[in-house]
Amino acid sequence: MAANAEAAPQAAQPFLRIEGVSKRFGTFEAVKKVNLDIRKGEIFGLLGGSGCGKTTLLRMLAGFEVPTEGRIFLDGQDLGAVPPWDRPVHMMFQSYALFPHMTVEKNVGYGLKHEKMSDAERRDRVRAMLDLVKLTEFAQRKPHQISGGQRQRVALARALARQPKLLLLDEPLAALDKKLREHTQFELMSIQDRTGVTFIVVTHDQEEAMTLSNRIAVMDRGVVKQVGSPTEIYEYPKSRFVAGFIGSITTFAGRVAEIHGQTSKVEIADLRMVIEARSIPGLGVGQDVTVALRPEKIRLTRHEHQGPNVIAGQVHDIAYFGKDSLYRITLPTGAMISVHAVNAHRTGEWAASWEDPVWLSFDPASAILLTE
Repeated sequence: MAANAEAAPQAAQPFLRIEGVSKRFGTFEAVKKVNLDIRKGEIFGLLGGSGCGKTTLLRMLAGFEVPTEGRIFLDGQDLGAVPPWDRPVHMMFQSYALFPHMTVEKNVGYGLKHEKMSDAERRDRVRAMLDLVKLTEFAQRKPHQISGGQRQRVALARALARQPKLLLLDEPLAALDKKLREHTQFELMSIQDRTGVTFIVVTHDQEEAMTLSNRIAVMDRGVVKQVGSPTEIYEYPKSRFVAGFIGSITTFAGRVAEIHGQTSKVEIADLRMVIEARSIPGLGVGQDVTVALRPEKIRLTRHEHQGPNVIAGQVHDIAYFGKDSLYRITLPTGAMISVHAVNAHRTGEWAASWEDPVWLSFDPASAILLTE
């Protein structure tokens, strides 16, 4: 019992801890007081637009930049005085940085040249890495003789060959086309699961972050705005920035009129109506809020029906994507709202067309109330 009691706090310690880390370049503060705890064996996403500080934070983890203030701990070790070449960390760059004159096999083994291991052990390690990324049959080819997705896997194999505790991936799929990117996302997840190495992935692509990551930190202008699972970030954003950055959304200014338990009634001038929404902690009557609606949470029907949050409108625009369609609906006030509908049937069901009168509705639980 005593041993277990002592082990529990240790097990609860984060594998990577970033404590109050800031980075300034002259008067410009690229990263501001970032605090993050990252668990062992997870894929953690750093998501944000260009210039938000995510790559600067990654470079500080790798040791290529020194924090202006704050500390970084990896597996209990303070990395402050550890140079990049002595850190159990490997960074995989967006360009992959493969040596064009070397074969795939030699590229993978390049980082092992100075490791204390025999030639046989080095060959075995390289062979194991090529097997892991399913490139054994391409071992003797040069980088220009394989596809973009295969080059990405060579870079990954080279990064994993040194058995790092932490692997940093800077926009790892940016150079791939959409279909290959989607396929490679699942390959990355599978490889990470088999190796157990902790991955931190920097990306500006929302779908990529949502697909790859166990948890995501959304960054804006050097600040971490929210940390959570993909579901938490998407369904329960804590600010207008996060709600607008992740996925599509329509927002309306509102004022809380009533609160009844878990449900609030909110007056929205642009809709000329009072809507029902799920309450959030700390909300008060008379408080100004933003009401955010995801387009896929809104139902589009031909006829009016009973229930809360029913709005009349007219189809203004339609974007057909095959598997689904996006409708832009004009409301009586002139406001516009987007509705996402899945095209589940080929024929035989009504589908809205341009200028059709329609009815929109949404559940109270689908309306996101934001105060920040």
